[in-house]
Amino acid sequence: MLAPAVGLLFLWMIYPLLRTIYYSFMRYNLQRPETYGFAGWNNYFYFYMDPGFWPAILNTLVLVIGVLIITVVGGILLGMLLDQPIFGQGIVRILVISPFFVMPPVAALVWKNMILSPSYGVAADIAKFFGASPVDWFAQYPLFSVIMIVAWQWLPFATLILLTALQSLDGEQKEAAEMDGAGFFSRFWHLTLPHLARSITVVILIQTIFLLGVYAEILVTTGGGPGYASTNLPYLIYKVGSVGGDVGRASAGGVIAVILANIVAIFLMRAVGKNLDK
Repeated sequence: MLAPAVGLLFLWMIYPLLRTIYYSFMRYNLQRPETYGFAGWNNYFYFYMDPGFWPAILNTLVLVIGVLIITVVGGILLGMLLDQPIFGQGIVRILVISPFFVMPPVAALVWKNMILSPSYGVAADIAKFFGASPVDWFAQYPLFSVIMIVAWQWLPFATLILLTALQSLDGEQKEAAEMDGAGFFSRFWHLTLPHLARSITVVILIQTIFLLGVYAEILVTTGGGPGYASTNLPYLIYKVGSVGGDVGRASAGGVIAVILANIVAIFLMRAVGKNLDK
């Protein structure tokens, strides 16, 4: 009875992974097909010796951590705001979650041309209004600009999860804390934040898995530059595979990315498990 499901899983997930591992040990360049052959560990050594490898690893971790900090903190604040009875609450919630439905390349184009452009972007107009010089964000702060774009996309997801958790908080507990003289910050630190702990760990786990594969925003805005300033591991793999046509080396980078993602996922799963056990 399980055979169809197992077969579909094998074709859809396991087979491509096995082919990627196979190609990672082969000398396979689409621009030089005559060189096809067994390469051993050379493709992995290529990535290890690539001058952009370690900057890409560092940028990947910085991007993930930066987006998580912005989305978790912003999600808590927005969730607490939307949890209050305000006029037009339904419309406000729709506006808050709308960035999540924008495709990454489209979001990157909007931010690049309409918001952060040093010539005619909204940020440039605000700077000129206050008498300051416009900032070329993608040239001077490339990685930070990418982090802002990705955080803008993922903030609605964190807000929805945390808002749902806030709405499940027992009102009697909040009333009892108020009667005992607890202020806003005391109630938040000792009552609201512990109640949100499980939801926060779920947000961190899910977002981390997806953030480790971000590359479209970098492709559209900075192209990984200047230099390797905004190059992360997925974009480095894209350059090697799609631009350079080297399937073997790109496959080796993909295997490295999968191993890194699994290490992070296992670490987070253990953190989530400890939290749920409490």
